[in-house]
Amino acid sequence: MLASLTRVTPMTVIRNRWTRILAQSILGVLTVTSSAWAGDPFRPNNPHNIGDQTEAAFEAIFRDGDYRGAEEILAVAIQTEPNEPLVYAMKASFAYDANDMEGMRNYARQTLESAQRLAPSDPLRGNLYIAVGHFLEGSYLLKKGSYLQAVGKTGTVFEHLDKASAINPNDPEVNLLRGYLDLFLSRYTPFSQSEKVIGRFEEYAAPDYLRYRALATTYRDLEKYDLAMANIDRALAITPNNPELQYLKGQFLRNQGRRTMDLSKLQQAQQYYALALQKQDQLSRALIVQLNHENNAVVDEIQKLAQNPSLKGF
Repeated sequence: MLASLTRVTPMTVIRNRWTRILAQSILGVLTVTSSAWAGDPFRPNNPHNIGDQTEAAFEAIFRDGDYRGAEEILAVAIQTEPNEPLVYAMKASFAYDANDMEGMRNYARQTLESAQRLAPSDPLRGNLYIAVGHFLEGSYLLKKGSYLQAVGKTGTVFEHLDKASAINPNDPEVNLLRGYLDLFLSRYTPFSQSEKVIGRFEEYAAPDYLRYRALATTYRDLEKYDLAMANIDRALAITPNNPELQYLKGQFLRNQGRRTMDLSKLQQAQQYYALALQKQDQLSRALIVQLNHENNAVVDEIQKLAQNPSLKGF
């Protein structure tokens, strides 16, 4: 299915949105797979051997929303767990966020090489991260303007995702990563097909708070705002102090307020932005910029609507 979706996606969409997949799928998904050995949240039976430092990086990002803390942990992990491809995938994502494209290219290569070494002993995760390595290389190529070469990576990415899925089609780690890619591509297909993708993701992806977060942003982009809000609330119920989720809640409330010119929604949005701003030093550099921009904008919108309640739009 993914291969067919890729074929019908216009090249311009792939070209313009590949880096968005990177942010959502690599930094937002690949890091989730790290805690498999020490209390695997994906595989309660037959856990895979993944290092403690990788687990700690996962917890820093997704439990605490602490990207800066995760970077410090990864500096240790790359020394103590040098054969774990996930470590290099995370490092590549952080390099991308810092606009260090040559650093990203280097970590993409190391992701691929370590995954190839892993494949004989753990073919499921080996193939999964071979796909990731090619995906990261494609992201680098796109950033450098080599669009055709980047799009040419797509087939290889899905080839290795298919191999991982064939080993265990219900594996939570595989389904989380593949599900994110499915969800992204579903935004450019009829909603009837999106429903199938969403249904499978809801059934097999884990852990819950990442599943809810992914569904929230997917429904947002599909303009199904009530479902988006319901899912971000579910994610926040599990990890209420995560500043990234607080930011998303603020964004959703602001969107509601702007659509209906509802002052109370805008004020609620600003409250969530303020919560996220209290921990902005934990967040990724790109998100800090976006958070401050949106907070300043909603403060201005609140002032304008309070002064003119009959205002029809901003």
